[in-house]
Amino acid sequence: MNTAVSSASRLSVAPMMAWTDRHCRYFHRLMSKQALLYTEMVTAPALVLGGALRLLDFNPEEQPVALQLGGSDPKQLGRATALGAAHGYDEINLNLGCPSDRVQSGSFGAVLMTEPDVVRACLEQMLQASDSEVTVKCRIGVDDQIAQETLPEFLSMVQSTGVKRVTIHARKAWLKGLSPKENRDIPPLNYPLVLQMKLAFPGLHLSINGGVNSLAAAQEHLSAGLDGAMIGRAAYQNPYDILARVDCDVFEGDAAPSADDIAEQMIPYIEAHLQQGERLHQITRHMFGLFAGQTGARHWRRRLSELGGKHGSNLADYRILLNEMRVILEQQQELEVG
Repeated sequence: MNTAVSSASRLSVAPMMAWTDRHCRYFHRLMSKQALLYTEMVTAPALVLGGALRLLDFNPEEQPVALQLGGSDPKQLGRATALGAAHGYDEINLNLGCPSDRVQSGSFGAVLMTEPDVVRACLEQMLQASDSEVTVKCRIGVDDQIAQETLPEFLSMVQSTGVKRVTIHARKAWLKGLSPKENRDIPPLNYPLVLQMKLAFPGLHLSINGGVNSLAAAQEHLSAGLDGAMIGRAAYQNPYDILARVDCDVFEGDAAPSADDIAEQMIPYIEAHLQQGERLHQITRHMFGLFAGQTGARHWRRRLSELGGKHGSNLADYRILLNEMRVILEQQQELEVG
């Protein structure tokens, strides 16, 4: 087991398609130096057959960061794992939890929980392909499976391959009849079952995912005996509220600087991005929630949205917004003192 990524997985931010790209991860890393970050899911065929190696790019400052792969062909996943390791990823995670129609049509994601022999072959190829740690993210079950029966069997198979770390989304995935969005909310959470799996498989490093919407909730799962907690959309929508205290409260490190300081620290990164001819919105679209719950949050979101829709928005526009926020924050401080 890779000690660095295993330690970081005590608190992780979930892989989220269209959200956790390299710009999002750089932004999140400014708030927590120690939490484990994940890429969006990258399909093995895109890397092996399509040659889309740009999907593996990341900034060294993002570490510790893990690559999540999707696929069902063992040889392709082995080759994709080797490519990921060569790009510097210390963890390669296999997606066995996504319920979307597109993923199902490619015969990977949550549907693979019904094909343990295929999963075994995939994991064995991945483990042979590199020294990077191979991990799994799965559901407690799919469709009409009796999770209390099939999940222990599935974890036993995973453990037998040599995989030592698993993240379990504590809901079933319903492959027919529910959309991906509904699969995040409608199937009931079964936290006790995940905790039972930790007791049944003490040698596995188990993290819990699903409905973990605050740092306090994550800490409750850790206190209950689980090895890690993974936060998804809440960490994206309220990044400062959750990530700013992760290092202090979970890893016994230092708390992050203020949200205003984080916004300031993004300037060199934004400047370098714009100098490459890219758009401001590609970065700032991930920053809407920076001031969530704080004075001026609505102004920040509205103005970022305006800049995103404005052709040619630049660093000067971003600096103007940051100065506007500082005026708002100073006025609020004066009111509180007065």
